[in-house]
Amino acid sequence: MSCENHALARFVAHLEQEERSRCTVEKYRRDVACFLAFAGGREVTKALVMDYKAHLQERGYAVRSVNSMLAAVNSYLAFSGREDCRVKALRLQQSPYLPAERELTREEFRRLLQAARRRPRLQMVLQTIAATGIRISELQYFTLEAVRRGEVGIHAKGKYRVILLAPDLRRLLLSYAADLGIGKGPLFVGRSGRPLHRSTVWRAMKNLCAAAGVDPRKVFPHSLRKLFARCFYAVDKDIARLADVLGHSSINTTRIYIMTSGEEHRRCLRRTGLVLLGSKKAAAT
Repeated sequence: MSCENHALARFVAHLEQEERSRCTVEKYRRDVACFLAFAGGREVTKALVMDYKAHLQERGYAVRSVNSMLAAVNSYLAFSGREDCRVKALRLQQSPYLPAERELTREEFRRLLQAARRRPRLQMVLQTIAATGIRISELQYFTLEAVRRGEVGIHAKGKYRVILLAPDLRRLLLSYAADLGIGKGPLFVGRSGRPLHRSTVWRAMKNLCAAAGVDPRKVFPHSLRKLFARCFYAVDKDIARLADVLGHSSINTTRIYIMTSGEEHRRCLRRTGLVLLGSKKAAAT
């Protein structure tokens, strides 16, 4: 094993020891491996890391993607005792609205469910994520026993929270379990009996897009979580409560989830009533 691979393996073991989620560990491993491939055995210096930062931008990655990859590299550098080589994230001005091509609407979600009607497990996965706002990795905690209680205990990112199930969702899940002959344990597993992997659900969702008439760019597991956040906030208007439901440590993260579309933003602007030129009121003045 090369020195770089050995260092990466120790870093991964460190993340696992810190009880990072499986998805986080895999993402950090992948991102650091990309950085080490770019380094190509060269000595790691601040200049090299800055070159890598520029390399990511030149390849056309979105700002959020660049910052996400740099976060993994910075974590690896800190673990390796090279904090002097860490680089700053790219500055990003938060947009007040969500681009229309990235917002999955309630109607589009309904069409996805309809397109999945012959795939009961996939249909129930979509319904469960959208109705609770859970992460895809948290499906594993949905057991028959938990559904019968009407609440699901979730351990994620070093925290524990309880998800309450709406009566309608609870009935749907119990009916799903009965139809599939599930007598105990997890409701959503693959053929191997292990929890569904995010990539499996991601591919299945993409395959529904044509039949549902939905732009594939909008369709991925996390878009269901954001749909839940927007709909919950529209009803409750309590961002702190929503942050607790989603399992966010920072309300700033929750703010990103509840961004509305550009069209909704335009409606808000119109309702201010401050564009008076050309109106009857302006003419009278």
